[in-house]
Amino acid sequence: LPHLSATPPAPPPEVTMASHPCLRPVEPCGGGGKMAAAGALERSFVELSGAERERPRHFREFTVCGIGTANALAGAVKYSESAGGFCYLESGKLFAVTRNRFIHWKTSGDTLELVEESLDVNLLNNAVRLKFQNCSLLPGGVHVSETQNHVIILILTNQTVHRLLLPHPSRMYRSELVIESQMQSIFTDVGKVDFRDPCNSQLIPAVPGLSPNSTSSAAWLGSDGEALFALPSASGGIFVLKLPSYDIPGMVSVVELKQSSVMQRLLIGWMPTAIRGDQGPSDRPLALAVHCVEHDAFIFALCQDHKLRMWSYKDQMCLMVADMLEYVPVSKDFQLSIGTGHKLRLAYSPSMGLYLGLFMHSPKRGQFCIFQLVSTENNRYSLDHISSVFTSQETLIDFALTSTDIWALWHDAENQTVVRYITFEHNVAGQWNSVFMHSLPEEEIIIRDDQDPREMYLQTLFTPGRFINAALCKALQIFCRGTERNLDLSWSELKKEVTLAVESELQGSVTEYEFSQEEFRNLQQEFWCKFYACCLQYQEALSHPLALHLNPHTNMVCLLKKGYLSFLVPSSLVDHLYLHPDDDLLAEDEAAISDDVEVARDVMCLIKCLRLIGESVTMDMSVMMEMSCYNLQSPEKAAEQILEDLITIDVENVMEDICSKLQEIKNPVHAIGLLLREMDYETEVEMEKGFNPAQPLNIRMNLSQLYGGSTAGYIVCRGVCKIASTRFLICRDLLILQHLLLRLGDAAILGADQLFQAQQDLLHRTSPLLLCYYLIKWGSQCLATDVPVDTLESNLQHLSVLELTDSGAVTGNKFVSSPQTIVELFFQEVARKHIIAHLFSQPKAPLSQTGLNWPEMITAVTNYLLQLLWPSNPGCLFMECLMANCQYVQLQDYIQLLHPWCQVNIGSCRFMLGRCYLVTGEGQKALQCFRQAASEVGKEEFLDRLIRSEDGEIVSTPRMQYYDKVLRLLDVIGLPELVIQLAMSAITEAGDDWKSQATLRTCIFKHHLDLGHNSQAYEALTHIPDSSRRLDCLRQLVVVLCERSQLQDLVEFPYVNLHNEVVAIIESRARAVDLMTHNYYELLYAFHIYRHNYRKAGTVMFEYGMRLGREVRTLRGLEKQGNCYLAAVNCLRLIRPEYAWIVHPASGAVCDRPGTSPKRNHDGECTAAPTNRQIEILELGDLEKECSLARIRLTLAQHDPSAVAVAGSSSAEEMVSLLVQAGLFDTAISLCQTFKLPLTPVFEGLAFKCIKLQLGGEAAQAEAWSWLAANQLSSVITTKESSATDEAWRLLSTYLERYKVRNNLYHHCVINKLLSHGVPLPNWLINSYKKVDAAELLRLYLNYDLLEEAVDLVSEYVDAVLGKGHQYFGIEFPLSATAPMVWLPYSSIDQLLQALGENSANSHNIALSQKILDKLEDYQQKVDKATRDLLYRRNL
Repeated sequence: LPHLSATPPAPPPEVTMASHPCLRPVEPCGGGGKMAAAGALERSFVELSGAERERPRHFREFTVCGIGTANALAGAVKYSESAGGFCYLESGKLFAVTRNRFIHWKTSGDTLELVEESLDVNLLNNAVRLKFQNCSLLPGGVHVSETQNHVIILILTNQTVHRLLLPHPSRMYRSELVIESQMQSIFTDVGKVDFRDPCNSQLIPAVPGLSPNSTSSAAWLGSDGEALFALPSASGGIFVLKLPSYDIPGMVSVVELKQSSVMQRLLIGWMPTAIRGDQGPSDRPLALAVHCVEHDAFIFALCQDHKLRMWSYKDQMCLMVADMLEYVPVSKDFQLSIGTGHKLRLAYSPSMGLYLGLFMHSPKRGQFCIFQLVSTENNRYSLDHISSVFTSQETLIDFALTSTDIWALWHDAENQTVVRYITFEHNVAGQWNSVFMHSLPEEEIIIRDDQDPREMYLQTLFTPGRFINAALCKALQIFCRGTERNLDLSWSELKKEVTLAVESELQGSVTEYEFSQEEFRNLQQEFWCKFYACCLQYQEALSHPLALHLNPHTNMVCLLKKGYLSFLVPSSLVDHLYLHPDDDLLAEDEAAISDDVEVARDVMCLIKCLRLIGESVTMDMSVMMEMSCYNLQSPEKAAEQILEDLITIDVENVMEDICSKLQEIKNPVHAIGLLLREMDYETEVEMEKGFNPAQPLNIRMNLSQLYGGSTAGYIVCRGVCKIASTRFLICRDLLILQHLLLRLGDAAILGADQLFQAQQDLLHRTSPLLLCYYLIKWGSQCLATDVPVDTLESNLQHLSVLELTDSGAVTGNKFVSSPQTIVELFFQEVARKHIIAHLFSQPKAPLSQTGLNWPEMITAVTNYLLQLLWPSNPGCLFMECLMANCQYVQLQDYIQLLHPWCQVNIGSCRFMLGRCYLVTGEGQKALQCFRQAASEVGKEEFLDRLIRSEDGEIVSTPRMQYYDKVLRLLDVIGLPELVIQLAMSAITEAGDDWKSQATLRTCIFKHHLDLGHNSQAYEALTHIPDSSRRLDCLRQLVVVLCERSQLQDLVEFPYVNLHNEVVAIIESRARAVDLMTHNYYELLYAFHIYRHNYRKAGTVMFEYGMRLGREVRTLRGLEKQGNCYLAAVNCLRLIRPEYAWIVHPASGAVCDRPGTSPKRNHDGECTAAPTNRQIEILELGDLEKECSLARIRLTLAQHDPSAVAVAGSSSAEEMVSLLVQAGLFDTAISLCQTFKLPLTPVFEGLAFKCIKLQLGGEAAQAEAWSWLAANQLSSVITTKESSATDEAWRLLSTYLERYKVRNNLYHHCVINKLLSHGVPLPNWLINSYKKVDAAELLRLYLNYDLLEEAVDLVSEYVDAVLGKGHQYFGIEFPLSATAPMVWLPYSSIDQLLQALGENSANSHNIALSQKILDKLEDYQQKVDKATRDLLYRRNL
């Protein structure tokens, strides 16, 4: 594997990083050179557990029933557990569906567990468990191959062989690019497979039979698609069983390869056979391997006789035999013994050919032999010995081979897992490179007196990276001893179950009712320790290694364990030097540090001193430093105290050894500085955000899924945690060492100037570095909180006002999975896409030709993630991500740990801390944080993005924009008190910026108003400098207070310089809203009354009454109208008479109100407003008339509800008609008298009602009593003799007597009405009219052709003139010579005679005419006599 430097790797040809020198993940923060040359090789790797932390993996289980195995003894053969892996051919290609995808499996007895993994996506249905009835799986008996369309899994048991045909991933998806976060596994449809299909399942034949106690096997696909299984034969040699291609019919055949090269073909007799035998021949294969070439397959067999044999399957002959003892310097006993434990691996490189790796096991030590297969003429083959590597480890579990390296997995004498690798070429020293294994959790937990045992054990058990879910579940199951418990639990549910189980056991063991607190604590610690030991036992069992899995396409190395999978990643140079034992450090390590030999030696010596200090630090001292960091205390003081304790307890003179080694360092200041720069991830420039838009969309989408799987995220974050933990220890030991240097104070070591520099510079650089790594380590172990979707959406809505979505940090994860750490959350949601986009932003080679190299990629991604997490770098993406995903408790803790010592992003931290306080309900603390953050606006990238508006327009100063965003945030959350306080603070900084002043004061006004602080709202309103805003706020104040019915406040505000505006607003509102639901007119009336402006108040109420009559046609509206007019009258009565008048409200007050649409003519043009509108003045008398009219309208409405709709806006004349129609004659007469109107309509109406009553029936009679009762008769007679008709005539008679007028107009109109309807005139009416105007009565008779009545009237009238009944005609003095002159209506009498004479044939008319003529003759004679008497008297 290529060797990586401590810095991120130099960009390889396949994976090219952006060529920005300032964006390298590790960059020196000061002057001086860096450690490690660019081409320096890595020496060590670190194991990172990829264990499941969710529910235990859900395996879908299937049972495979082998044909002919029913009678076999189940479990008769016991094999050890085994594991293996398969990597897809294109797993290292950037744009392949199978990118970063592989399969691994585990066999145990009759069970095979298959799992498909992906580092890029989360695969669904990716785990299956196959159980083979009555069979045991051979160790290593699973072989996977792929074709263009299928993935074929070949399985060998001790009795059967099987072929499992699955679809290839490239055929399962429509798109060739990985663009989804979840995809179906190839195992999704495994349930549809017919495991009993004889084409894919066969018994191993009894002849030649499987060699007893054999565990080796091989399987491969032939060139025609057939499945071939190679097994050791019972008779020695190898036999190959062939299943024909799945889609081609054929027979199953067996070929036996014997050492004599004689081929035997056997047809299988399908009879169950028990296999038994002895040790077997010496050529029995111990290990088998197959290398496929064109149309042939080479089968390599490492046999018991220590010889390697190579067979050609096509030719069925042995092509080569090589004795391995020639390459093994062993004793004669070993040569004569039968080989056991030998292993064989192949590695093929298109450029280098085929390599063979053999492990020759011997009792004392093993040896790896590496050969290259060489072909000569005549199809002859030989082995070219490349290298031999020796090892002292006793138990080799597995090894993997590449064309350059050997990776080996051992168990040492202490049963500890050991993994090492070596580059077999050019390795003269034969030095193995280390892999630092993931250690098991500590066996004992130290609990202080001030700590709760339960909390400490739970914290240890559920800290990420300590225990896997399966170990805890198994321990819980054993601990509960048979209690039925659901083990399909999430991490949080499991924590509750564990707590419940241990507490239940504890309570069940208590026999006494009372015991001391100390006894209870001891009992509690005992039970928790018992459960913890159980967990440790299962964790150790599940951590047992089974195999190595190496992907030759990506150089990824995995360790397959019994319970989980772990990954090996490169270790940085600094970590390698610190973790590696002194004995194994070589000269190449010094060369990797620096080209300067003295500098390299100084650093090596410095690292040795640090390691000595680290080995001397006790657990208590280590906890002291961590608690110092957590409690925000000075790490330097803690380091000084630890040094004091080390010196005190130093019984082995370690301090003397350290001091002596310090003497060897020539320039300690430079060495320490170099080490500090190597560990510092600070950079001045932030990483670019997002993918290069120039790249095609499909490429960007594909890249966006790279390492998007949960497994990859966990591995990367465990790598960060491992680095942070190691570097924290280095910095801790470095602080202690620096204090030791200061304590020594030896100028010979440091020099006088260097002593001061070390004290002032190095100490103050080491301490922040230690705190940085502590913070990253803390974040890597801090669990994220489960957040429901609705909470996330609400949070996203609150943050949307900040307009931060372009940063990529505000993504709104749908649901935080548990137990995900906050660093994992950050990587999966935000950092990963930034890092991948940065890595591929400027490729030197086409992306289609780009391959993935796991060691380089994981190192680059880890280092870039460290850069994004580095607290002193300018970006705030980590904190933004926590804020966007509602991790406010964790964010608050993070900022509290960061605040005292980190001076970068101070304002951003204060802002986000304020956001945390808002969530926890601590508003005043949040407000203080927001104020503190304001001073940093314009200095930090996050705050610059915060104040950036969407349209890019700068409308005010940056600080004012900041305040605007925060105020909007507080407003959206619903915290008006905080809005007011912050706006008041912002006003003091706004200065002369009147626009900002107006905005802020408007904001203050709005929220005071919302809170019901009316006085404060008014005061804020008066200080708004912008007149238009002030007017808007004034309008809002009026409307809101009216809606709240807080009218007293509204009326009593002084409104200095705002009086006219208030009046205009209320008038506008009054004219624009419904009259019955809003009381703006009454408010305006109260407003004017409060200010003693009675004329305005009267005008308001008069307009109110007008509109009520016009718009509110209800009884309630008429009542209010009357009250309005009465109020208006009262207002004018309070004014001096000469001023007691108002202007009649114009029609525009109602129709042309503000906000109404303009009136248009039929062409659509706006009509011109009327000009020269005449002003009408209303005095007190006019208002009193209107008030009277309003009362009469109400009277009418109360009497006749049907008249309500028309009464409201009716004039006096119209009201008379309505009153007459309703029978309210008294009221009508009163109205006529008030408005000086003639009573003619009243008399006509009453006469008409009399006619109707006279002609009507009983119903009309009954109805008449209601309106008759509403009129004041002089005396109402209700006896049976008096009918309603009689009363009506009597009422008419009364009115005619009471309301007399010149010309007797009312009699005339009544008689005219009666005659027009053909109703005979009542005698009383005739007699009454005779007295006042008999001549007019005659004319009425003539008008209606009542000739006979006219004749009688003339006759009576002539008699009255002559003195007979003259009193009935109102003639005081009849005809006499001494009386005044009298007269007759001759014109009318002539008309009567004319009318009678027109019909000469009518004898009756002739008689009547003669009667008149006789009367006139008589009259003429008496007139002549009276005239002569008069003349005579005058002559006397």
